[in-house]
Amino acid sequence: MHRRHLLNLILASAAFALPFGVSATQIRNARLWRSDEKLRLVFDLSGPVQYKTFSLSAPERLIIDLSGANLSGDFSQLALSNTVIRSIRSGQFGHGDTRIVLDLSSPVQLASFLLPPQDCQGHRLVLDLKTAAPLQMAAATETTVDKAHPKRDIIVVVDPGHGGKDPGAVGAKGEREKDVVLSIAQLLAKRLKREKGFDVKLVRNDDFFVPLRKRVEIARKHNADMFISVHADAAPRLTASGASVYCLSEGGATSATARFMAQRENGADLLGATSLLNLKDKDPMLAGVILDMSMNATLAASLQLGSTVLGSLAGITTLHQKRVEQAGFAVLKSPDVPSILVETGFISNARDSQRLVTARHQQAVADGLFEGLQRYFQKNPPVNSYIAWQQEQKKSQA
Repeated sequence: MHRRHLLNLILASAAFALPFGVSATQIRNARLWRSDEKLRLVFDLSGPVQYKTFSLSAPERLIIDLSGANLSGDFSQLALSNTVIRSIRSGQFGHGDTRIVLDLSSPVQLASFLLPPQDCQGHRLVLDLKTAAPLQMAAATETTVDKAHPKRDIIVVVDPGHGGKDPGAVGAKGEREKDVVLSIAQLLAKRLKREKGFDVKLVRNDDFFVPLRKRVEIARKHNADMFISVHADAAPRLTASGASVYCLSEGGATSATARFMAQRENGADLLGATSLLNLKDKDPMLAGVILDMSMNATLAASLQLGSTVLGSLAGITTLHQKRVEQAGFAVLKSPDVPSILVETGFISNARDSQRLVTARHQQAVADGLFEGLQRYFQKNPPVNSYIAWQQEQKKSQA
């Protein structure tokens, strides 16, 4: 009887100790990505985990409970300014569980999911937070602009290439294309916002990935008058240097470099222009004619725009090609939005790379791009735009 009682105690102790013998999942790191639509918070994990979320109000909080998980990383490096997250707290509770608390400035809509290991990344817990605040701010801004003058603004969509899981080209010293072009694009957007008669939309304003198809859709969603994709790529030859401007080619590429660039940039995904125009209710022959007319007019405008921008860049940096190159870039395949892709230099070239990472050169490139855009729209103001109206006013007063 005594032996049986002792055996039961041993078995019970072993059963109780078993969970503590299993290594807990580690919460290693947290990353934050921002877009116009949502705020994405990603927790990098050492393994799979079970979790649950719930919200509390007065004040607004989002709670994430992770079973059998320990926090080994640090949230202090997260840039929370200008986000809905005011602060992040964490602590242990229960039998080895972790609770993470997001203190919020306003209520959010949450979508959460787990991602398995993929492309050199481990297990991840993803939280997508959506709030109405940015949309309200945008609406208020648009109302203010509308009152400033009687005509519409010229809408420019600026696309910083790559982002997030896609770093783009990487220089010899670790310079990343996605970081360089984001800085240049933000400087260009800032300059455009200061100019009366222009409105600007950034495809991404932080380090997150946007598929090529989505970039084109964003331009069309905003009824853009122009789309400019900013890059700083690598070339097969390390001696290749200087800025280039590219437009879409319906045929072959105008050079081996243009072909290489298009193949490289199109690696993320591909799209066809026919899927972007609403021609489903049209006769097939008529649909083809409409698409051809739209593409021809758009391509002509793109080439003229590209030539003007290239001329402006000539006074700021060396040019890789003194003409606008053409190739089948997927990101330029919007059938009704004039689009150009600007290679601000080659990050694979030591001299270009050294200049591209400096704030002074980035500002100079952004100013050159702005000057080119402004010159183009002064010559080709869209109908009913502020610039067209302004020119009409000057003519009537002459």
